[in-house]
Amino acid sequence: MEYTIQITGFNAHIKNLPEVLAHVRDIAGRGTIQLLQAQGVAGEEHLLHATHQALLAFQRNENLSQDLGLEICLRASAQRQISRAIKLLGITEGKQAVCAVMVGCPGDALPKLESLLGPQDITVLKADPERLKQIYKISDQELYAHRNVERVLIERTALLNLEK
Repeated sequence: MEYTIQITGFNAHIKNLPEVLAHVRDIAGRGTIQLLQAQGVAGEEHLLHATHQALLAFQRNENLSQDLGLEICLRASAQRQISRAIKLLGITEGKQAVCAVMVGCPGDALPKLESLLGPQDITVLKADPERLKQIYKISDQELYAHRNVERVLIERTALLNLEK
């Protein structure tokens, strides 16, 4: 099965989180939109890999969550527990850099998301390696072995498939 996947970023000011999440569900239609805290993301490739892994998990009936958006969050954070994934990548109220992963959404989803969160700002997808090392407790040895933080997180995401 093929899906259209779009990844973008925003510098958002979220005043009412439950209201924003309800609007996001409406905007997604039959698709999925997952909003993630950008400071915990190592770039577009990291999110694309996590999204592919989430879709594959559903195809193989190996998903950890019943919701594709949460599965993307789990995979991107390389966690098996939803509470830990949300602690690492969940959005909150206030000003923040937000990544949006859209899977199978209608064509007007992005403009509607912009009207909700503000204009796109893909610079929020640029990884801060030092911050990511702290968030994910990445050792210098692990970083040396994989050459960069993005590869470390992609590897950790892939390893979720082996852990049971």
